[in-house]
Amino acid sequence: MMTRRTMWLLVLVVSCGVFSRGGIARGEENELARLVWGAKRLVFLGDSITAAGTYVTDFDAWLTAQKRPSQPMVICAGLPSETVSGLSEEGHAGGQFPRPDLAERLDRILKETRPDLVIACYGMNCGIYEPLDAGRFAKYQAGIRNLKSHVEQAGAKLILVTPPFYDDLRSPRKFVYNEVLDRYAEWLLEQRKEGWQVVDLHQAMTAEVARRRKTDPAFTLQPDGVHPNEAGHWFVASRLIAALGDSRSAEAGSPAEMLQQAGVSAEILPLVAERTAVRRDAYVGAAGHKRPGIAKGLTIPEAEQKAAALGEKIGNLLK
Repeated sequence: MMTRRTMWLLVLVVSCGVFSRGGIARGEENELARLVWGAKRLVFLGDSITAAGTYVTDFDAWLTAQKRPSQPMVICAGLPSETVSGLSEEGHAGGQFPRPDLAERLDRILKETRPDLVIACYGMNCGIYEPLDAGRFAKYQAGIRNLKSHVEQAGAKLILVTPPFYDDLRSPRKFVYNEVLDRYAEWLLEQRKEGWQVVDLHQAMTAEVARRRKTDPAFTLQPDGVHPNEAGHWFVASRLIAALGDSRSAEAGSPAEMLQQAGVSAEILPLVAERTAVRRDAYVGAAGHKRPGIAKGLTIPEAEQKAAALGEKIGNLLK
């Protein structure tokens, strides 16, 4: 039987907020979690994988499921084809346009989005789908350093995510491109010694695909070798969630299962996805870029008005 003293201690622990719905003890949050929950405006930067908005939506849904008094406003500002290296292969997009360089729009997107925290994932395009080359690798490193410098000059913090896995089985070349990305990822992880905040996606995704192929040789998270399917996007989001300390949510088989575990209706997912798209199109369009074929979207005030309405619907589903 529970004694009065035990009951009193339990009430004290709960009232002090030691436990949270998502399975992460607030008193034990790691540095990455403190950065995320301490941010008012969280901006995601990256190439087409980020621009798709799916893993950003999954991550935002997880934030929402925590039901904290406040959470960061999430802005997806990814741009298809983009690199941090400033490189582009000859004949990219059938010769229609070179790959856009993040440096060309970085200061403008930071000015428009006004982030406290940036989460950036680059590398897939930066190797230009060619064998490892010292010059290209140096350009990638310089681009990442430039990104970090400009984010910090804007008064924000930066979390870097290692490049996703490249599925050479689905899009084979005369060499193993994923091994090029191995090196890019290793370099980013080495920067932890310099105090950089780096989340490992690449090694985890490479290991997961290898594990799944032991029983299903045709398994893939990226049907075209590059772009994740829905399960692949959830894997990306789950690695971020795991890095923030919520292993229970990260181990869920899908975002819907994660929400179910948290006692939240999966009906919020399409609403969060719509909010992600509305903000992405508005902020990326307002900042401008050199990538053809991208919808400009609403003005930022119009987008935020629509996002607020979607937020109200999401809130009603949380009650």
